[in-house]
Amino acid sequence: MQPKLLEKQEQTQPKTTEQERYCHQDFLLGPHGELFSDSYKSREMVERLCLKVNGVRRKLSNRSSDLLMSLNHLKAKFPFRVRLVGSPHRCEGRVEVEWKGQWGTVCDDGWGIKEVAVVCREVGCGAAKMSPSGLQYEPSTENMPILFQRVDCKGTEDILAQCELEDVFDCSREEEAGALCENPESFPSPIPEGVRLAQGPTRCEGRVEVQHQGQWSTVCKTGWNLQAAKVVCRQLGCGRALLTKRQCDKAFQGQGPIWMSQIACSGQEAALQNCDLELWEKNNCTHDEDTWVECEGAFELRLVGGDSRCSGRLEVLHKGVWGSVCDDGWGEKEDQMVCKQLECGPSLFPSSKARRSYGRGLGRIWLDDVRCSGEEQSLEQCRHRVWGYHDCSHKEDVGVICSE
Repeated sequence: MQPKLLEKQEQTQPKTTEQERYCHQDFLLGPHGELFSDSYKSREMVERLCLKVNGVRRKLSNRSSDLLMSLNHLKAKFPFRVRLVGSPHRCEGRVEVEWKGQWGTVCDDGWGIKEVAVVCREVGCGAAKMSPSGLQYEPSTENMPILFQRVDCKGTEDILAQCELEDVFDCSREEEAGALCENPESFPSPIPEGVRLAQGPTRCEGRVEVQHQGQWSTVCKTGWNLQAAKVVCRQLGCGRALLTKRQCDKAFQGQGPIWMSQIACSGQEAALQNCDLELWEKNNCTHDEDTWVECEGAFELRLVGGDSRCSGRLEVLHKGVWGSVCDDGWGEKEDQMVCKQLECGPSLFPSSKARRSYGRGLGRIWLDDVRCSGEEQSLEQCRHRVWGYHDCSHKEDVGVICSE
């Protein structure tokens, strides 16, 4: 079929001129002799691209816009890579592109901030800062060619291959293009490495401080709320968040650096590192605005009246006094949390009769309506009524049996 089609074309088309033959040669061979038509079924297809644009015959005796359009169509079939070389970091340097397995440079004809913006985007760096000369960067040890005379971008392209590209015809090493982008690795991370409550009567109450880049800093009240306090209490292994003050008393104000980040927590995160964090470019915080948080203290557990430390009536220590826990809403998740905290084996899920076999407690009933999700690290992180508030009697004391 192809020979007949070609024969028909030869009958209907006028004789090829010298200018058209130049067009074929220029289109089929790249700046270093590569054969663009390798990716096509036949030479005739390439000839049609060269000689017919939008159905109209063209005589392309020079590098017209039609030739550039066809050339860009072909180069889209061969996506190439971009890199910046010759500088201390990957977001600055001489622009080099890989085209069909060969690395080369780009001439700076028309090279500007729009072209740099596309390069910065493609190599995963920050915003474009300037378009320096490639000559100022350490020269390559390879004797690589200059591949493109001109690159014309709108600045919105994702990759350089989407810009208009013109083959090289007159460019020297002194004209190689460079790019300078913001380096994201140079920005400090807003993520803290740790948190503590300082200058309080217990480790679960005090001025909030975070460890950031190796040093401890106070936390400004801006952007801080009870949800963030809940996360701090959970992260420290304390009980529920009781309150947060957005201004410390004078006697408890900190000194030294103030954490330069804004934080937004849902209250469900396991640690501050999991909250949304954003660096401030500037703020007016002083130590008058240091944040204070109070959590319920971490309480001790014990099982009494059983044959071992892993079975018995549950008691918790609060404010130096042991008290029992009411069984309203108590279930498997709560059992498992107690066994986990006491470092016993899994719960054996005893019957109601077995739970009551350990006798009734005396004195305070500290907790009621305890609800665990199973994600908590200790029982104090589970939901419960305020300490000492209940509607129970000691006949409803919780009993737990864990495997050894």
